[in-house]
Amino acid sequence: MNSDSRLTAEDLFRRLDNLGIAHSTVDHPPLFTVQQSRELRGELPGAHVKNLFLRNKKGRMWLLTCLEDREIDLKSLRGELGTSSLSFVSPDRLMQYLGVIPGAVSPFGVVNDSECEVQVVLDSTLMEMDPLNFHPLDNSRTTAVSADGLLRFLESTGHPPKFINFNNPQTGDSIPIYAR
Repeated sequence: MNSDSRLTAEDLFRRLDNLGIAHSTVDHPPLFTVQQSRELRGELPGAHVKNLFLRNKKGRMWLLTCLEDREIDLKSLRGELGTSSLSFVSPDRLMQYLGVIPGAVSPFGVVNDSECEVQVVLDSTLMEMDPLNFHPLDNSRTTAVSADGLLRFLESTGHPPKFINFNNPQTGDSIPIYAR
């Protein structure tokens, strides 16, 4: 995909409007980490997330979106995804497939993956929250949509999500997911 064909935040907003998905956006300084987001969000309601763009040695790619406080153990996640290896995607690959820079990753990025090479994986708990907050292809904004709106958007792009339950059904505790 060339840079001229990547959608902008304004293109994304038009697409959400055309799909009948209600959304609201706030502007803020560019954010690159969950910690920066926590410091600047103030009273912004709803679920706040982190997004991991991952690949295996064969080039399969996954975009994982989960609650920002989830701990992700990549070894456990490999089993959930049915792969033997996982690593973080390079900034070049991030731009190539999602059309965004590091810090701007969100499920909205799959709008730029016209070949549907990226599998979206969502924390199932997100479907119980409202609204859901994501960067709209630009890390100097945050856009809120409903869980239903997110699903309609993903399906419209050809990226129906896989859901992972990160809670231990016996204790309710999070399954660790982040290798530190």
